[in-house]
Amino acid sequence: MGTITVTNLGKAFKQYPTRWSRLVEWMDPRGRAHHTPHWVLQDVNFTVSAGEALGIIGINGAGKSTLLKMIVGTTQPTVGSVSMTGRVAALLELGMGFHPDFTGRQNVMMAGQLLGYSVEEIVSLMPEIEAFAEIGEYIDQPVRVYSSGMQVRLAFSVATARRPDVLIVDEALSVGDAYFQHKSFDRIREFRKQGTTLLIVAHDKAAIQAICDRAILLNAGRLEMEGPPEAVMDYYNALLADRKNHEVKQEALTDGTVQTVSGTGEAVIEEVVLLDESAQPAEVVSVGQPVALRVKVKCVRAIPELVIGYMIKDRLGQTVFGTNTYHLKQVLVDLAAGQSLELDFEFMANIGVGSYSVSVALHTGVAHVANNYQWRDRALVFDVINIKTQPFVGVAWLPTTVRSMS
Repeated sequence: MGTITVTNLGKAFKQYPTRWSRLVEWMDPRGRAHHTPHWVLQDVNFTVSAGEALGIIGINGAGKSTLLKMIVGTTQPTVGSVSMTGRVAALLELGMGFHPDFTGRQNVMMAGQLLGYSVEEIVSLMPEIEAFAEIGEYIDQPVRVYSSGMQVRLAFSVATARRPDVLIVDEALSVGDAYFQHKSFDRIREFRKQGTTLLIVAHDKAAIQAICDRAILLNAGRLEMEGPPEAVMDYYNALLADRKNHEVKQEALTDGTVQTVSGTGEAVIEEVVLLDESAQPAEVVSVGQPVALRVKVKCVRAIPELVIGYMIKDRLGQTVFGTNTYHLKQVLVDLAAGQSLELDFEFMANIGVGSYSVSVALHTGVAHVANNYQWRDRALVFDVINIKTQPFVGVAWLPTTVRSMS
């Protein structure tokens, strides 16, 4: 079984003030440094247990790729250590080091040997690799004529030809087409069921929450947060809108979940309630039932433009539906300090049986990253039951009829 242990890991690059400083440092008989260290990663500690899936998230430049390179050994850390057990397969960069002038088949032979396969094993696995990659006759064409998606297909097929104890995947899969993304994630899920330890970097919130048991957030080269994927993704979402006087708070709710509240506080959410057809509060609704989400807001300061939005998420934190007054063409303008307002978002609860949460946001423009006055996750929780409709599965109810064409 595969495990990963990262201890006090850090990486610094040398920055020289002039182009001659490197030579002066090399020739200095006193061995004095003529550079300043630029730390891109510091004090990173975490463990991944056998069979666990860990997601790594963070904005570009946070140190995610550098961290993975140190874990797999292609980059040496400045301080700290990494220890791993089990057979490791990694897909860190597009093409996985494929030589552009060699054919796909020749590159498979080389890449397979780098992964520890013998020539005989690669030959026996080749039909399966070809079948999974689905690049047809291009397998015998030079890699330089491949599209980026074709390179990803072949690289992933080689890396996962046999189930590894540890699978490490960077954001390379985001380059592939939607069909292959689904296919590759199905293989990853199957490996997980069989006990593979997974370390994955992705900006895809749905992928992290669907696959991972735990997530860590890197910010400016440091481990900012570690915890359940939904809580970490909510915190990351709040950081994306980080501005002057912007606060991010997290607190544990009575049901054990974590609520994230962020924003400048120039406008605040006073109340969120789900109403039935009689305008009565409802914690349980039926599939297809007309409901209204009432949001009460108070402007602490004068607000030139205010957009109010909501997002419904399922029990795994996956987004089911979301919209706001910007998309609905009802942006509020010129609101006075101290002014209160109340909006009802009316819709049919055409969603599947289960438990759902509602996030509410106050901002300007199309999304909260411009001016986030307040974003409140898990502002409301409700359940959906099925009383009147035919049985169905999934998170969306699509009323369906059948017509015979014979």
